[in-house]
Amino acid sequence: MGYHKTEIKKGKYGEFSKIKEEYQELEDAYEQNDGILQLCELSDLIGAIEGYVRKWNMSLQDVVDFSNKTQSAFRDGKRKS
Repeated sequence: MGYHKTEIKKGKYGEFSKIKEEYQELEDAYEQNDGILQLCELSDLIGAIEGYVRKWNMSLQDVVDFSNKTQSAFRDGKRKS
């Protein structure tokens, strides 16, 4: 099992299953209260998201740009949380 206390099913890079795997590993690291492992899993999660969006010829920067637009809309009150 390595660093993780729970059994986590492996995903396939470029597929949603890899995002799910990395999220579950992040959740496990959080439950262990292991900050270093959380940073590692956040990094892995970003990589999994990047692989997933490439399927649509998009980049991680496209995701960041859209996130910034969403945050702006929340700040301006144009979108309610």
